[in-house]
Amino acid sequence: MFELRPYRRHSNEISYNPFREMEEFEKKFFDEPFSPFFQSRDIAEFKTDITDEGDHYVLETDLPGFEKKDIHLDLSDNMLTINAERHSDHEEKDKKQKYIRVERSYGKYSRQFDVSSVDTENIKAEYKNGVLRLTLPKKQEDFPETRHLEIE
Repeated sequence: MFELRPYRRHSNEISYNPFREMEEFEKKFFDEPFSPFFQSRDIAEFKTDITDEGDHYVLETDLPGFEKKDIHLDLSDNMLTINAERHSDHEEKDKKQKYIRVERSYGKYSRQFDVSSVDTENIKAEYKNGVLRLTLPKKQEDFPETRHLEIE
């Protein structure tokens, strides 16, 4: 789950959080030494960029090789879930007889985002050239009515 908030590149811009440091340590310790064996994991966690455009956010995620009909967007309880499924074009018996090497991943991929600050009724989605682009308008804040009071 990811919250829509500004991206900060430098660690000195973010307050100290020992839990974040522990999580990063665990990722480096457990994931990176074995990454050559789990290269297909990268696609299971498809990469996403989110930008703040003032009155809306833009979420762009790379989903190359997917067909539009195999990408599903679901909203539930302020959570946006992106599901994508890529199907294999060959059967297991063909793979054994014809293929010399198979590196492309097939299967189901999913990612969730917190959209509590988004006007979910007006989200727009576009899929072109392997990139899913969502325009997420921000909720309009309701400011209390301002009025002038006369002193009696």
